Amino acid sequence: MKVAEFDYALPPGLIAQHPARRRADSRLLHLDAAGNLRDLRFADLPGLLGAGDALVLNDTRVIKARLAGRKASGGRIELFVERLLGPREALVLIRASHPPRAGAELFVEKVSVKVVARHDDLFQVSFSEDVESTLERHGAVPLPPYIVHEPQAEDAERYQTVYAARPGAVAAPTAGLHFDASMLKAILETGASIEKVTLHVGAGTFQPVRVDEVEKHRMHKERYAIPPDAFRRLSGKRVLAVGTTTLRALETHALTGSLEGETDLFVYPGFKFKVVKRLLTNFHLPKSTLLMLACAFGGRENVLNAYHHAVRNEYRFFSYGDAMLIER
Repeated sequence: MKVAEFDYALPPGLIAQHPARRRADSRLLHLDAAGNLRDLRFADLPGLLGAGDALVLNDTRVIKARLAGRKASGGRIELFVERLLGPREALVLIRASHPPRAGAELFVEKVSVKVVARHDDLFQVSFSEDVESTLERHGAVPLPPYIVHEPQAEDAERYQTVYAARPGAVAAPTAGLHFDASMLKAILETGASIEKVTLHVGAGTFQPVRVDEVEKHRMHKERYAIPPDAFRRLSGKRVLAVGTTTLRALETHALTGSLEGETDLFVYPGFKFKVVKRLLTNFHLPKSTLLMLACAFGGRENVLNAYHHAVRNEYRFFSYGDAMLIER
């Protein structure tokens, strides 16, 4: 299967640079199992749910993962914390004129950051102070590369779900950004249940697919955890996964039996879904693993037809954009 089969033309003006004025103001494109499309508002979502439904959210919390720093020589660098390994250790991406070697010392303000080792694109580093407190004091919200403005006060709030609880993600589970407290209350009033899992979104979510054949791509690993009681309560329910990360956590458990650990599950057409019946997701980049997942769930032709419809009707794309509900 060729990566080029998951391409589409997107006018740059449709890439949302800022969130909607209110979270639930987004549009919602509904793709049913037969390929039919309906243009809705996100506020219409509760009307599509009932007592037999279970909505599953990813409660990961985005950390301030971007750090501006310098080399011992004074040259500017940027650290992007991909994963915490311990109170003072992390895996990071480093943007610099020349990649540092093992043993090099870098600085974030007065905090020393020593390079321990390199693992492909990532560097294992050791901080002289607690990593989380360093991020809180000196870090910035790690906006996706297609959002071109510098992080603003608005982003600190809106690039975070209202139910974010467990710090560890370096990117938001963006399908959840559309929900506010009143929307969650309205969903519960339909008789549907709401469950939460955790998958800490890694920096690899922004990495392009660098192979021509889909099957040759290897996914990055991300940590996940599913409360045992939550998974048991999904039995007999029509499960709606809010976001690709939620779906990958649930389907990883179905495949492995593990309620927590690391997953590098790559979902593309041909994948056999065992848990999720409906997927709520944003519109994704051309030729991305996220678009491949959506095509696996809703059918490649149906999903790409929906994307062409969204372009023609000027939906807003990517992290701050509109939403899509896909029926399997």
